[in-house]
Amino acid sequence: MASSDDQKPRKSTDSKKLVSQATDHSFPKPSYPDLLILIAIAFSTYLIVGTICFYILRGQLKGKTTNGFIDAIYFCVVTMTTVGYGDLKPNTVLTKLLACLFTFSGMAIIALILTKAADYIALKQQFSLIEALHGTPWRTIDTKYKHKTKYNILIASIVLFVFVITGTVFLILIEGLDIVDAFYCVCSTISTLGYYDKSFSTVWGRIFGVVWILGSTLCLGQLFLHVAELVVDNNLREMVKLVLSKRLVTNFDLEEAKVDEEEGEVFSAAEFVLHKLKEMGKINEEDISFVLKEFETLEESKISGI
Repeated sequence: MASSDDQKPRKSTDSKKLVSQATDHSFPKPSYPDLLILIAIAFSTYLIVGTICFYILRGQLKGKTTNGFIDAIYFCVVTMTTVGYGDLKPNTVLTKLLACLFTFSGMAIIALILTKAADYIALKQQFSLIEALHGTPWRTIDTKYKHKTKYNILIASIVLFVFVITGTVFLILIEGLDIVDAFYCVCSTISTLGYYDKSFSTVWGRIFGVVWILGSTLCLGQLFLHVAELVVDNNLREMVKLVLSKRLVTNFDLEEAKVDEEEGEVFSAAEFVLHKLKEMGKINEEDISFVLKEFETLEESKISGI
């Protein structure tokens, strides 16, 4: 335990440095672009492999066929997004087994994306809390995240509305549906219900459908993600208020750290950080022992500055 004479002059500087290091390394900043990159890579891989497979087996698909390549990629998209119109169906044992494989693969990709989205929201919540503990005013944090989330919800809503309008107009002009059937098809597609009675049946319709189905379903998912972010932000506000209103160092903390005030001992910055990390379950005694052994090894090697 450090003495008051040794630690008091450097206490403030060490505290800021150590909390800053905890912010920089223990809690990496949440990255929404990384989530988008993961989605792009996963979907691209699925579509490329699936299109090649079903193009080779295009003669074993039954239903409303148009162009072999377009039908293959269209079948992959409606399978992966679980729209499943039923206008194209596997007709042999091989294509049925392949369809089962790609169905579960598509669901696995969606599950992976949902997991990463949940990680992103949780990491954002943790980082906001650390920023608050680091001294950033809560009003600044709340403005930065909440306003950005509301802006993202607005943008996603506008884009989804554009998808609905363009899809409806296209189905009316190209597929020859009336306005009610076109809107009905659009809604059943975006919600991934995909009733069999209305779908994209022409070459140009399926070319448009490939892009439109992917874009609209992803946009809907993005909207739900941002709504979930907003709910988390509201819960986080109450959590931060609770944390900031609580004294960080209590008498219990000092007792746990075995600080003997009568002997002139104080709670140093390093000891405070270690105690709080242990309290939060981020580290344990084994981790500390391992690091101390590394330090002792460096100390024995007589490296300059140790």
